[in-house]
Parts: sequence; structure tokens; C-alpha cells
Amino acid sequence: MIKSKKLSKIKNLKHGFFNSKGGISKNIYESLNCGPGSRDKPSYVKKNLEIVRKKIKRSARDIFLLNQIHSNKFIFIDEKYQFKSKPKVDAVITNQKNLPIAILTADCVPILIYDHQKKIIAAIHAGWKGAYKGIVDRVIKFMLKKGSKPQNITAVIGPSISIDNYEVQNDFKNKFLKKDRRNKIFFRIKRKKLYFDLSNYVKSMLLKNKIKKIEKIKIDTFNFRNKFFSARRALSLKHADYGRNISIIMLN
Repeated sequence: MIKSKKLSKIKNLKHGFFNSKGGISKNIYESLNCGPGSRDKPSYVKKNLEIVRKKIKRSARDIFLLNQIHSNKFIFIDEKYQFKSKPKVDAVITNQKNLPIAILTADCVPILIYDHQKKIIAAIHAGWKGAYKGIVDRVIKFMLKKGSKPQNITAVIGPSISIDNYEVQNDFKNKFLKKDRRNKIFFRIKRKKLYFDLSNYVKSMLLKNKIKKIEKIKIDTFNFRNKFFSARRALSLKHADYGRNISIIMLN
């Protein structure tokens, strides 16, 4: 488990960016696969989620997971929220204690957010589609509506695929340039191939919303030495599927 230096200093908060180690799954899912959407044995995934929950806090409620759809949609959980099936969204915000909220990734950017004044937390799944559609912008603006102030918000960008391994095509770049010409700074050509800097693009969205307390954990999920699941690496190895990393935060 990787921990944020900034969030680790806060007493009433539990969090973690988990890699692939410490679970019970086998083969390509070895071993802490937390993705119910994978083709792993459901009993293994359930057990892995239980391992994570206990590492966060033994008495914590069940982990609140999303049905992630690469959108800009989010959900807010307060004391009135009715827990039903997993919502089809890509971010969750809450002010409820002892409720671990989490998102799953396998190269996309996980973002954990905490407002120390309003005691609100958020977990965001920012793939390129969600980031492009403004998922970060929408979550921050909602928190501001709830009374948060930018200076009280800490945002941590977790392990994700680095620019060195995120190869894209020209039509992808054109899409981002059409949105804003300044996005050209997030692209790089190396050996006649085009690469995209997703994590810094996401960081720019936080800065745009005047969030100054930002920590970026510079760990590349594609690099197998870092022991994170990676969709792109799995594709390059011609694996049929891949595991999911979990990033989690909870008010204590």
C-alpha cells in the first residue's frame, strides 16, 4: 500500500493506494485484484476487498464501490443516501464517517481529496475520457457549492500510467487541441511516436480550480517493477484480462 505524505498527517483520515500485492487471486490477477468487473473468481475479489477494508480499519463499513463508466458523473453520499446497487458514476463524495469510498484503476488516474475544514472526502476515477469530459472540475465545483474553499482542499494524484508508456494517436491529440490549444503541452513525440501526459493533465484541472495543496505520487503503473495492475501492459502481453488496483479514503 502506498500512502500520501500529506494525508498521512491527518489523524481523522484513513487512506491508501493499493498495488497488486497482498491478496489471494491467481495467475494474471495475482494477487490483490479488487475488480468485480474482471473475470477473476468473484470469491477471490470479495476476499481481496475484505483484506483492504481491514487494512483501512477493521470496524469500517463495507467499501463503497462504483460502476465506473468513464464519465463526468459523480455521487454525493450523506446521511439520507439509500444504499442500493452500485451507481454508474466515476467519482464519489461523502461527509459520512467510517464509510470507505474507493475507485478502481489499471492505468487511469486515481485522485483522493480531503477538505479539512468541512470534513468532506472524495475519490475520483480519471481516465482520459472522464478527465476530458471534466470529472475533476465537476467534483471540485460541487465541493465548493457545499461550502469548501480551495485553500482547505488537499488533492492527491495516485499511481497511474506515465507519459513514457502512454502512446496515443494523432486523432487523440487533435481532440484535446480542439478543446484547448494549450493542451499541446501534455503531448510529447519520442522516436516518431506520440505520448500523452494524463496525470499532469489531471493536475492542471485541479490547478484551474485554484487547488494549491496537490501531491502527485510518481509511480508508473505500466512498469511491472512497481507491482501495479496495468491494462496497457496486459494488452502488450496479450493477456485476456487484467486486475484492478484500489484507491481508498475514509473519514475516521
